[in-house]
Amino acid sequence: MFGLFGKKEENKTNACDLKFLCWQCEMSAPGGCGSHGESKGVCGKDSTKSRLQDLMTYGLRGLSAYREHARELIDMNNPDERAILTEIDDVIAETLYFTLTNVNFNFDEHIAQLMKVGNAGVKVMDLLSEAHTKALGIPAPVEVTQNKAEGKGILVSGHNLDMLEKLLKRIEERGLSDKINVYTHSEMLPAHGYPHLKKFKNLKGNIGKAWFDQTDIFSKWNGTCVVNTNCIVPPEKSPKVKNYIDRLYTYKIVGIEGAKKIENDNFDPLIDQTLELPDITGFDSDEKLVTGHHYKTVLDAYGAKVLDAIKEGKLKRVWVIAGCDAPGKKRDYFRELALAVPKDHIIITSSCGKFRFNDVDFGTVPGTDIPRYIDLGQCNDSNGAVHIALAVANALGVEDVNDLPVSIALLWMEQKAIIILLALLSLGIKDILIGPNAPQFADEAIVNFLVENFNFGVISGDIHKDFGKELAS
Repeated sequence: MFGLFGKKEENKTNACDLKFLCWQCEMSAPGGCGSHGESKGVCGKDSTKSRLQDLMTYGLRGLSAYREHARELIDMNNPDERAILTEIDDVIAETLYFTLTNVNFNFDEHIAQLMKVGNAGVKVMDLLSEAHTKALGIPAPVEVTQNKAEGKGILVSGHNLDMLEKLLKRIEERGLSDKINVYTHSEMLPAHGYPHLKKFKNLKGNIGKAWFDQTDIFSKWNGTCVVNTNCIVPPEKSPKVKNYIDRLYTYKIVGIEGAKKIENDNFDPLIDQTLELPDITGFDSDEKLVTGHHYKTVLDAYGAKVLDAIKEGKLKRVWVIAGCDAPGKKRDYFRELALAVPKDHIIITSSCGKFRFNDVDFGTVPGTDIPRYIDLGQCNDSNGAVHIALAVANALGVEDVNDLPVSIALLWMEQKAIIILLALLSLGIKDILIGPNAPQFADEAIVNFLVENFNFGVISGDIHKDFGKELAS
């Protein structure tokens, strides 16, 4: 797709063959403006502006997810926190207004609005990070059992740590902590690092990997399952869902046909059904995973050591290999890359993409006790990599964070990854490679802008072609 994104398959007709498609107003051409190959709509909006507006709405979807989690945790009586939330809400409203018919036809102003969305992403992730640590304590590194379970069990998948705490408290209130164990799945793994969650002795371990293995995992699970945020798989996508739909619960906006809804934080039906089900069997692995490297923990425990290691030449490069995972062997690229990272480099990760390589013991940087693998947490904890980079740059007297020896390879799948990317771009972060596939909503003008201003690219599939110099250094 336009050189940078590779060649389009020949003789294949699909929506991406259209320059754009818009039917948001009554003036739209029959079938939608662009449906017959037009490059401009009746209103005068061209395909590039249309795609930029699509990008805005995608970013807003990711932004709204983090905003929702932050709203659950912050104190609305705190004027500072309330002001940040209001500012984020204003950006959401303004940007949606921006995408209305006949509002704006200026390319540069579209870019400026996207950077405003990205800046709101920075603020909402910082707000959410502070809210998590304020409510649950600052995470500490912890070794977590993987695919090992026993007794009556509830398996929780998603991102909502507040919901997990409420569930654990209710089990405790009912005096059932010794009868029901709770396990995490996918992006709930980082929950084990938070002190206020670790104190619940029945929060036992992690089961499975990234979100898309849930149909296999839930099918084998004898207990109940809860999905509390996006990343649920509906029945029509896998016949295996029928094996556990009667034991599946959803929370808040999450829902699929046949599942039970947790209403008004009433966890009793979930708890009661769990007690009626047989004990968990078939999960007897001796595997372990490590999580809990929140950026505050990293800076406090290893900040000075990292600086010394850089100055002494013991630590030569930092890799950010993170993002949203999805099915497909193309994403094995990120495991291959992580395994190829030299011993005197460290890997910073977050989101469910880490499950591509978090089963590996990367050890420590030679001559130090600095861990080579640092799991910042969930996708919303991606802001931690920036905080670490800025702290290192400031301590070393480096004015431009892009001058640090940092390499960035990001997996992307959906809108949360888009808001993270926009957040990085709004901070001026350059030299980002994403993959494994190119965003189909970009066109040549957007690609050219990203390349010229941010040296942005898409992975080739060959780690040595993409990062040969860095891997050899």
